[in-house]
Amino acid sequence: MQAWQVHENGEPSEVMRLAEVERPTPGDGQVLLRVRAANINFPDALLCRGQYQVRPPLPFTPGVEICGETADGRRVIANPALPYGGFAEYALADARALLPAPEALDDAEAAALHIGYQTGWFGLHRRARLEAGENLLVHAAAGGVGSAAVQLGKAAGARVIGVVGGADKAAVARELGCDVVVDRRSEDVIAAVKEATGGRGADVIYDPVGGEAYAQSAKLVAFEGRIVVVGFASGSIPSPALNHALVKNYSILGLHWGLYATKNPKLILRCHEELTELAARGAIKPLVSERVPLGEAAGAVQKVADGRSTGRIAVVMEEAA
Repeated sequence: MQAWQVHENGEPSEVMRLAEVERPTPGDGQVLLRVRAANINFPDALLCRGQYQVRPPLPFTPGVEICGETADGRRVIANPALPYGGFAEYALADARALLPAPEALDDAEAAALHIGYQTGWFGLHRRARLEAGENLLVHAAAGGVGSAAVQLGKAAGARVIGVVGGADKAAVARELGCDVVVDRRSEDVIAAVKEATGGRGADVIYDPVGGEAYAQSAKLVAFEGRIVVVGFASGSIPSPALNHALVKNYSILGLHWGLYATKNPKLILRCHEELTELAARGAIKPLVSERVPLGEAAGAVQKVADGRSTGRIAVVMEEAA
């Protein structure tokens, strides 16, 4: 089979190599899946760079989120078991963790439903307890993680403020349903959000960026507001001033979605059922901005790594296409 492999750490476009390799053999509790579509996530770039919290042995195949097909023809969503990731014709996955792909979504959309939307659901509902009518601020609102949070926030009845970088991404955020869009490249984020909220600030802030975005969040969070920290795409990990959280009366909530797989896996299934229902009635639909063939995966991962993408880029197999 064909698979992209990383033999040394570095930038995705430099270290990912397409090769002919043997199909992986499932271990105990694993299943072999034919990959129909693989969604590209920022962690794929971190894996290539050797900067992710999980460091699979070299060589490995990146690709942490797929829509695949079982031997008996079932279409499923899975997180491949590294080092046999999703940027290949076949991947391995934990048989107990397979989720049925929603009928309302095609392969690329189904592949993009899992990590970003589960993270958004757990962040907004499980951690922040978002309520209808509240102001939700989403950083990087046109990106893969942010776009999921925007849709989930709208589905929950929140007023969504999206912060983006550039006019093109601002247009995408509006199409996603943001009530207010702030272009950080041409506007003062703090002034714009305060104006949009009548000076109150945001009740919930969803931050996959870190760095300067977190500094803005601390200035914009409302009384009894909640800042949900889900990642550091900027590459800068902030150090929150806890005295500021105390004086302003807000919460800083961390979210490592992957922990639920071992700590409370039933919640993942419950979340998937709710996401499937939302997809069925059209309340959410993953924004797949590009579909590329397997041979173009390395360049697509690099595009995500460089922050030049909107929504999700999916690697779609020819058979599925």
